[in-house]
Amino acid sequence: MLASPQFLLLIPLLLVAGFYFRRLQLWRPLRVLVLLLLVIALTDPQLRRMEDGVDLWVLVDRSNSAAEVIDRDLRDWKYILEGSKKTTADRIRYVDYAGEVVTTQNVETAVFNGNRNLTRTGLALQSVLAEAKPKRHTRVLLFSDGYSTEPLTGVAEKLRRANIPLDFRLAGKPDEIDYQLSRVDHPVRVQVGEPYLIEATVSGTADGEVPIKLFRDGTQIGESKVTVKNGTGTLRFSDRLVDAGAHRYEFRIIPEIDTHAGNNEYEAWVEVHAGPRVLLITGYQNDPVAPILRAQGFDVIVADNPLALQIGQLTGCKTVIINNVAAYEIPQEFLESLDFFVTEQGGGLLMAGGKKSFGSGGYHDSSIDKLLPVSMELKSEHRKLSVAMAIVMDRSGSMSMTVPGGKTKMQLAAEGSANAVSLLGEFDFITIHAVDSQSHEIVPLLNVGKNRASIMSRARRVESMGGGIFVYTGLEAAWEALE
Repeated sequence: MLASPQFLLLIPLLLVAGFYFRRLQLWRPLRVLVLLLLVIALTDPQLRRMEDGVDLWVLVDRSNSAAEVIDRDLRDWKYILEGSKKTTADRIRYVDYAGEVVTTQNVETAVFNGNRNLTRTGLALQSVLAEAKPKRHTRVLLFSDGYSTEPLTGVAEKLRRANIPLDFRLAGKPDEIDYQLSRVDHPVRVQVGEPYLIEATVSGTADGEVPIKLFRDGTQIGESKVTVKNGTGTLRFSDRLVDAGAHRYEFRIIPEIDTHAGNNEYEAWVEVHAGPRVLLITGYQNDPVAPILRAQGFDVIVADNPLALQIGQLTGCKTVIINNVAAYEIPQEFLESLDFFVTEQGGGLLMAGGKKSFGSGGYHDSSIDKLLPVSMELKSEHRKLSVAMAIVMDRSGSMSMTVPGGKTKMQLAAEGSANAVSLLGEFDFITIHAVDSQSHEIVPLLNVGKNRASIMSRARRVESMGGGIFVYTGLEAAWEALE
């Protein structure tokens, strides 16, 4: 397997160069060998030792918008898929999804009992990524109407990195009526008090008037109707803001007849540029730092609910101050964005001391550890507070039974174990065992640290394998690991 096959184009170029520039003497055996080895090195050859057979994950959209058209042809699709197996090593895994994701043994007879009002395609694909076995060839086949109620940002890149190809079949009725917010044109940045124009485009399969509502920063500021003619309609409005910062606009259409409600909303951000602005992330009510900074002429934005922070709030900021707020209280996506904010945009970052700051606040080995000129590593007396935990999961035959909601007992236990790992600190240790008639070590005793994602992935892959329930055997093995 070649990671960069485009460098093979150098071979004909070298042949042409050797023909026209004979003084280079590129035809000499040693030079030919060296150039050939150089080209091969540039292509980055990679050797992957994989097991025989293919794991085909079939994702079936069970949402209300797709149920009718999917169920109509599902029996034929399954017959074709089962007949396409080339060897006994090939395996097909069926996954039903809508608001939840449920792995099924028989997609024809299984009943999906989850929330059908949502289409969480991104969650279904993330589930496959978590459960896919690294040493097996894996493919994904998606049956859906093509409408997802959650963003799919980043999923394609994760599939590419895992070398998992995605095929899809879009099902729909040709006579269905659907309207969608297809585009919003707006300025990215304006000055304080500067008027600007925003234009929203609504497209649809039928002509008519479509009600639309407009929200700014979560508050409705307008309502109108868009006339869709020949497939499209446009709404224009102007706005002017005096508050600096990034402001979020939301557009929402409410047609009387609509097949897919998941494409009826659109979000856009507009930055209002002003003077020096400071984002104060604080764990205190009425933080005294804010009035002191305002007295110095700074425009201070106080974020006293850190869990609600969004990346857009960094827009236009000169400095971010974290005042005694723990790392787990700040969204991971926001923390990771501070690296780009500081190193690429030249923003300032200040962390004030406190029990929830620096190492004791969980910032050791975090995305901003290297940004601050202090050591985040806890001393040995603090390490005594770390936890060593063992999880023992029953994987006997009874764990394959389903519970209300469509999931099996085993899936609930595996997800609960993964969630428990997500709550552990960087210095904590974890071991996971699965027990039936004997104990099986799923994860040896490991420091959570940088192994968190791998441990959670292994926990989610535990399956019910039959056998007895030898609880004592599992507890004994777990205690030996901890001891």
